[in-house]
Amino acid sequence: MFRIFGREGYIFTDKKNPKRGIMSTILGLIAGVSICLAVHKAYQNSGTALMQYGAVVLLSMAYALVGLILGIRSLLEKDIFRFFPIAGVLLNVLSMAASGAILYLGVV
Repeated sequence: MFRIFGREGYIFTDKKNPKRGIMSTILGLIAGVSICLAVHKAYQNSGTALMQYGAVVLLSMAYALVGLILGIRSLLEKDIFRFFPIAGVLLNVLSMAASGAILYLGVV
Protein backbone atom coordinates (compact mmCIF):
# COMPACT_ATOMS: atom_id res chain seq x y z
CA MET A 1 0.00 0.00 0.00
CA PHE A 2 1.07 3.60 -0.41
CA ARG A 3 0.32 6.87 1.30
CA ILE A 4 -2.19 9.35 -0.08
CA PHE A 5 -2.30 12.73 1.67
CA GLY A 6 -0.94 11.24 4.87
CA ARG A 7 -3.32 8.27 4.89
CA GLU A 8 -2.76 4.78 3.68
CA GLY A 9 -5.17 3.38 1.13
CA TYR A 10 -5.88 2.16 -2.34
CA ILE A 11 -7.06 4.12 -5.35
CA PHE A 12 -9.89 2.45 -7.22
CA THR A 13 -10.94 4.20 -10.39
CA ASP A 14 -12.16 3.35 -13.86
CA LYS A 15 -11.04 6.67 -15.29
CA LYS A 16 -8.60 6.71 -18.18
CA ASN A 17 -6.76 9.25 -20.29
CA PRO A 18 -8.71 9.65 -23.55
CA LYS A 19 -6.74 9.05 -26.73
CA ARG A 20 -8.45 11.96 -28.44
CA GLY A 21 -7.41 14.28 -25.63
CA ILE A 22 -3.79 13.17 -25.85
CA MET A 23 -3.86 13.63 -29.64
CA SER A 24 -5.40 17.07 -29.18
CA THR A 25 -2.57 18.07 -26.85
CA ILE A 26 0.04 16.76 -29.28
CA LEU A 27 -1.52 18.66 -32.19
CA GLY A 28 -1.66 21.82 -30.09
CA LEU A 29 2.03 21.47 -29.24
CA ILE A 30 2.95 20.90 -32.89
CA ALA A 31 0.92 23.93 -33.99
CA GLY A 32 2.35 26.18 -31.27
CA VAL A 33 5.95 25.17 -31.90
CA SER A 34 5.49 25.59 -35.66
CA ILE A 35 4.13 29.11 -35.23
CA CYS A 36 6.95 30.03 -32.86
CA LEU A 37 9.56 28.71 -35.30
CA ALA A 38 8.00 30.58 -38.23
CA VAL A 39 8.00 33.84 -36.26
CA HIS A 40 11.57 33.23 -35.11
CA LYS A 41 12.77 32.54 -38.66
CA ALA A 42 11.04 35.69 -39.91
CA TYR A 43 12.73 37.66 -37.11
CA GLN A 44 16.12 36.23 -38.09
CA ASN A 45 15.42 37.27 -41.69
CA SER A 46 15.16 40.97 -40.66
CA GLY A 47 11.37 40.83 -40.41
CA THR A 48 10.89 39.62 -43.97
CA ALA A 49 8.66 36.58 -43.90
CA LEU A 50 9.01 34.15 -46.78
CA MET A 51 5.99 32.49 -48.34
CA GLN A 52 6.97 29.20 -46.70
CA TYR A 53 6.47 30.75 -43.26
CA GLY A 54 2.94 31.77 -44.21
CA ALA A 55 2.26 28.23 -45.39
CA VAL A 56 3.53 26.91 -42.05
CA VAL A 57 1.17 29.25 -40.19
CA LEU A 58 -1.80 28.16 -42.35
CA LEU A 59 -0.95 24.49 -41.84
CA SER A 60 -0.59 24.99 -38.10
CA MET A 61 -4.00 26.68 -38.08
CA ALA A 62 -5.45 23.55 -39.71
CA TYR A 63 -3.70 21.38 -37.10
CA ALA A 64 -5.10 23.56 -34.33
CA LEU A 65 -8.63 23.30 -35.75
CA VAL A 66 -8.45 19.50 -35.87
CA GLY A 67 -6.93 19.42 -32.38
CA LEU A 68 -9.69 21.69 -31.06
CA ILE A 69 -12.37 19.40 -32.47
CA LEU A 70 -10.66 16.34 -30.95
CA GLY A 71 -10.30 18.08 -27.59
CA ILE A 72 -13.95 19.09 -27.45
CA ARG A 73 -15.09 15.60 -28.45
CA SER A 74 -12.91 14.04 -25.77
CA LEU A 75 -14.28 16.41 -23.12
CA LEU A 76 -17.74 15.00 -23.82
CA GLU A 77 -16.69 11.46 -22.85
CA LYS A 78 -17.54 10.12 -19.40
CA ASP A 79 -15.21 8.71 -16.72
CA ILE A 80 -12.01 10.29 -18.03
CA PHE A 81 -9.16 12.29 -16.61
CA ARG A 82 -9.66 15.81 -17.91
CA PHE A 83 -6.07 17.08 -17.96
CA PHE A 84 -5.17 16.22 -21.57
CA PRO A 85 -8.47 17.34 -23.16
CA ILE A 86 -8.39 20.70 -21.35
CA ALA A 87 -4.69 21.20 -22.12
CA GLY A 88 -5.35 20.33 -25.76
CA VAL A 89 -8.25 22.75 -26.06
CA LEU A 90 -6.24 25.56 -24.46
CA LEU A 91 -3.16 24.96 -26.62
CA ASN A 92 -5.23 24.80 -29.78
CA VAL A 93 -7.19 27.95 -28.97
CA LEU A 94 -3.93 29.79 -28.28
CA SER A 95 -2.44 28.51 -31.53
CA MET A 96 -5.50 29.52 -33.53
CA ALA A 97 -5.52 32.97 -31.93
CA ALA A 98 -1.81 33.46 -32.64
CA SER A 99 -2.07 32.30 -36.24
CA GLY A 100 -5.18 34.41 -36.78
CA ALA A 101 -3.39 37.47 -35.41
CA ILE A 102 -0.36 36.80 -37.61
CA LEU A 103 -2.50 36.38 -40.71
CA TYR A 104 -4.55 39.48 -39.87
CA LEU A 105 -1.45 41.60 -39.31
CA GLY A 106 0.07 40.25 -42.53
CA VAL A 107 -2.94 41.38 -44.57
CA VAL A 108 -3.28 44.82 -42.96
